[in-house]
Amino acid sequence: MKGEPPLVSICLPLYNGGRYLREALDGIIAQTYRPLELVVSDDRSKDDSLAIVEEYRSKTDIEVRVLHHEPAGIGANWNHCVRAARGAYIKFVFQDDLITPDCVAKLMAVALEDEEVGMVFCRRTLLIDPNNAEHTAWAEKYRNLHTGWGRLDRVNSGKQLLAHPDLLKIPRNKIGEPPATLLKKEVFDRVGYFREDLKQALDYEFYYRLMTRFKVGFVDEELFTFRLHGEQATAVNARAGNHRLEKLRLRRIFYEELGEYLAPGVRWGLVKEFHPVLVLLRRLSRWLRYRSHGQ
Repeated sequence: MKGEPPLVSICLPLYNGGRYLREALDGIIAQTYRPLELVVSDDRSKDDSLAIVEEYRSKTDIEVRVLHHEPAGIGANWNHCVRAARGAYIKFVFQDDLITPDCVAKLMAVALEDEEVGMVFCRRTLLIDPNNAEHTAWAEKYRNLHTGWGRLDRVNSGKQLLAHPDLLKIPRNKIGEPPATLLKKEVFDRVGYFREDLKQALDYEFYYRLMTRFKVGFVDEELFTFRLHGEQATAVNARAGNHRLEKLRLRRIFYEELGEYLAPGVRWGLVKEFHPVLVLLRRLSRWLRYRSHGQ
């Protein structure tokens, strides 16, 4: 006789999410999988977000826990959710996104096939304003992230995915936003939490770090809808700029922490960029050119 299915913690980081929150909560309470808990970590919302969460307590058998968090960036709130979660698995749902009723059940089915699976992800639907040219262009470019891996099996070696020669080519995030994933909580004890010094790329930096220790499952279905709009945290961070600085920091992280797992061509590209001796030689070359032009 099989044991009880493991508890899954739905983690919902929250900040002024009242506009779309009911739709997100409807998707959560409609899940066919049990047991579930809902962990809401609120970054001092100033709208009716917390009142909406309280409204949903009476609509579901799922235990709802609300945590209060001092704002310190999206990564800090994600991590706060995870640390408070009691489940063996973590399922992120963001305040402006939607998941299908069978989302958790289908992701968990793959997670339980192999104890070495640390993450399962699925394809996602994009919900955009078709009259917004910027949204349309973004969707065209980033709609099918998983195809960047080529062929995917139901369960994949994380190290083999890291060794793909196109790993750092666009789309660099070949998994998707956190609501596209189901994460084994043990993963955080083994590889650490989301980096709070990154604003845009903290999700896939974490995924790639995870792949050094765990297998990765894939469900070839659209179980999550990502809503693209101007008020979401990633859009706000994008408008704030500093993309080039974060991209450079991320590449250095990959060079220092993932180099041994990368394809030779990818690794050599990072070595040329960051190896101390080569950096010194480039600086010397620039200095010599400057001196020669000054004479």
